[in-house]
Amino acid sequence: MEVLYGLHPVEEALRAGKRRFDHVLVARERRGARLESLVAQCRQAHVRVLEQPREQLTVAAKTPAHQGVVALVRAQEFLALEDLFAPAADKAAASRLVLALDGVEDPQNLGALLRVADGAGVDGVVLTERRAAPLSPAAVKASAGAAEHLRIARVVNLVRALEELKRQNLWIVGLDERGLTDYDRFDLTGNLVVVLGREGAGLHDLVRRTCDHLLRIPIAGGVSSLNVSAAGAVVLYEAARQRRALRKADSFVQESAPHSGAARSATKGLGS
Repeated sequence: MEVLYGLHPVEEALRAGKRRFDHVLVARERRGARLESLVAQCRQAHVRVLEQPREQLTVAAKTPAHQGVVALVRAQEFLALEDLFAPAADKAAASRLVLALDGVEDPQNLGALLRVADGAGVDGVVLTERRAAPLSPAAVKASAGAAEHLRIARVVNLVRALEELKRQNLWIVGLDERGLTDYDRFDLTGNLVVVLGREGAGLHDLVRRTCDHLLRIPIAGGVSSLNVSAAGAVVLYEAARQRRALRKADSFVQESAPHSGAARSATKGLGS
């Protein structure tokens, strides 16, 4: 079994319905509308709820940051890379957007990136098994429960995984301060894998060479780069913005000429 703690992670795990719950602990000392609502959701889902002293929850969670709720659940099951080859069922008509992380080691950064990925509408996330932060309770807490809704695959070798995704007609775009193209001048509407590197060191050399394009975020201040989770938010939300704009443009063309057979011209080339 695995521990989840915090209001958001436990709520989202219940809502996603992917995990089997053993039981949920709530602190006797804490009361409030959100906690009462969570207890009601647990009972509706036939999940056992036990009241215990706050200190007991701190021992179970191994941190006092549990917000008065700790759940014991079945460990999250990761997907195989092949499960990400097709888009999610609710995005079958859209271009695919995948996030790949090259050795992000801080669980707070991992959680923040998963939260961003969910908000930006990515189709899936690729994590490495070694030399990277595990999807720990701390990372799930930092994701505010977004990890429960994402399709996450774990791979041994990221370079091989990226090569396989290329064979599935996805372009590999790495974020690197040595990139030649600004991220907001690049066409992010196609089938893409966005690759983010380690804190401080960035992309491994082999991963960098595997990328089809390297993008950079222009920096106006004195620091040379952004934190990886902030950089990921910048690029993924730019991709989401471009994709929304493209959908609106397509919708406008279809509405303005419904009988003319007019269709948008082929999507402009990557990087154009």
